[in-house]
Amino acid sequence: MKWQLEPHVSFAETGDGMVLLDERTGRYFQLNTTGVAVLRVLQSGGDPVSSLVQRYPGAAERIARDVEQVMEALIDRGLVWS
Repeated sequence: MKWQLEPHVSFAETGDGMVLLDERTGRYFQLNTTGVAVLRVLQSGGDPVSSLVQRYPGAAERIARDVEQVMEALIDRGLVWS
């Protein structure tokens, strides 16, 4: 399942991640490089946990927790839809 940014969300890439702007509220949200990796994999329809574990096999447990937190934050703030 692919995830997309909501139409009211714009973004700008930064040197160390990405900034999302919820144009409805005027609130900004910063994603670090891991958050950006999670978002990009979600947008391509992939599994971000598997993708990141392939890159960092020694951190599987932490990756699962971090991905869950990023996904929950994006959903709770109304920034993405699937």
